[in-house]
Amino acid sequence: MTESKQVILNHQEINHKIRRIAYQIYESNVDDAEVILAGIDSNGYILAKKLKANLDKISDLEVVLCKVIIDKKNPLEAIITSIDASAYTNKSIVLIDDVLNSGTTLIYGVKHFLNVPLKRFKTAVLVNRNHKKFPVKADYKGISLSTSLQEHVEVILTGKSYEAYLK
Repeated sequence: MTESKQVILNHQEINHKIRRIAYQIYESNVDDAEVILAGIDSNGYILAKKLKANLDKISDLEVVLCKVIIDKKNPLEAIITSIDASAYTNKSIVLIDDVLNSGTTLIYGVKHFLNVPLKRFKTAVLVNRNHKKFPVKADYKGISLSTSLQEHVEVILTGKSYEAYLK
């Protein structure tokens, strides 16, 4: 049996969503000099880099990228960030991932950043599924999607053509 997949966002739509999220981040941080984009390793970090490129075009914000490494199978393990905690102390942070599914990855990411005082903390995802088991929400989202628990959302942000699909 072949697995069927349904495209939910094509390349052009993903770029449009990224640009829109970048504008929302800028509007929320317009009075700040700097914002930290903390992308969860792999697709979340790729999305953070694309958001940074858009923010660099539309704003004069100093955008600092931070890679957040979380063991998704063992989220209680130590979380590693590519920049020292002193670099985001009293700053505005946006924690970014590609898909918000159960909320497990985001909630443990949030927990890590709450160990230091922050000016503002927001979350951003490209696809927000409505199956949360933790009280975490996406402040900025590309699309909200109601799916069954058996369905899986996959996002491809590498190569010449980006795609998000349901399988």
